[in-house]
Amino acid sequence: MMGYGGTGGFFFGGWLMAIAWLLILAGVVMLAIWVGQAIVRRSGRGVQAAATDPLTALQLRLARGEITLDEYETVRARMGR
Repeated sequence: MMGYGGTGGFFFGGWLMAIAWLLILAGVVMLAIWVGQAIVRRSGRGVQAAATDPLTALQLRLARGEITLDEYETVRARMGR
């Protein structure tokens, strides 16, 4: 006898069922990760919050290379700081 019905039920039923459960488990894990990332993004803790202080924003732009030192000093002087 090869299992239920004599057709090798363990291979066709058991292995396929195990693979199906592994796929379901992987899907649940991926969904949990996606939801977790969405929650972190929405709360603002995952990405550095935008600077509310104009001088800090200007310093960040200089650090990222978006503006030159001359442009930084010009804007900073206009800001009166």
